[in-house]
Amino acid sequence: MKGITDQANFFLVAGPCAIEGEDMAMRIAERVVAITAKLDIPYVFKGSYRKANRSRIDSFSGIGDEKALKILRKVGERFGVPTTTDIHADEEAAMAAEYADILQIPAFLCRQTSLLVAAAETGKVVNIKKGQFLSPSAMQHAQQKVIDSGNDQVWMTERGVTFGYTDLVVDFRGIHTMQSYGAPVVLDCTHSLQQPNQSSGVTGGRPAMIETIARAGVAVGVEGLFLETHFNPAEAKSDAANMLPLDQLEDLLTKLVRIRQAI
Repeated sequence: MKGITDQANFFLVAGPCAIEGEDMAMRIAERVVAITAKLDIPYVFKGSYRKANRSRIDSFSGIGDEKALKILRKVGERFGVPTTTDIHADEEAAMAAEYADILQIPAFLCRQTSLLVAAAETGKVVNIKKGQFLSPSAMQHAQQKVIDSGNDQVWMTERGVTFGYTDLVVDFRGIHTMQSYGAPVVLDCTHSLQQPNQSSGVTGGRPAMIETIARAGVAVGVEGLFLETHFNPAEAKSDAANMLPLDQLEDLLTKLVRIRQAI
């Protein structure tokens, strides 16, 4: 995507885990747009219109597909930034493509051939999150499914590898492996710190380590960073344990830009 991936700086994909309402989405987008403009960081607003992968049946899943997607489009139009959201089934691809510029394939679904084909056929950028169970080299096959479907606009996102039952680790060697296939590589700095499969049914996380993961990613030359942010993560309806408090974002990005400039 020209203007995002072809800049000297890394690009940022950021926003709330889920669209909880128009006011929160607009407030978060306005703040991130101001910060990224100041630091000359290309920006993509992220917000899930529906959360399909939930630990418990009573977990928050969304405010309604069409309502959330309209908010997503409104954010893009108001602030002049590309937007992205995740899709979970073949029939969602065309629907989401009417509102978003980039379609995100969830990590657990990265091998789902029909979903990759459906996303590719929309002509939108397809961002494939690497499964927690997948080697970096296996991602070339997911990428090829999109290319073979007539769409060469593919990104890959690293978001950690399952380590035991309740933790994830990031193998930074995998970034270079995935870059060798010619696609921009994004590092997910918040989901990489999840602690899944908790007995409570609520995923845990280590947000204090977001800066550590992000600094390492920029140092090894990742093209983009992904993170979820919220004014008050503790009150967020989804992924409360993982998101970066929005008031910490500018300081973090300022440090990361300096690292980028140094290398």
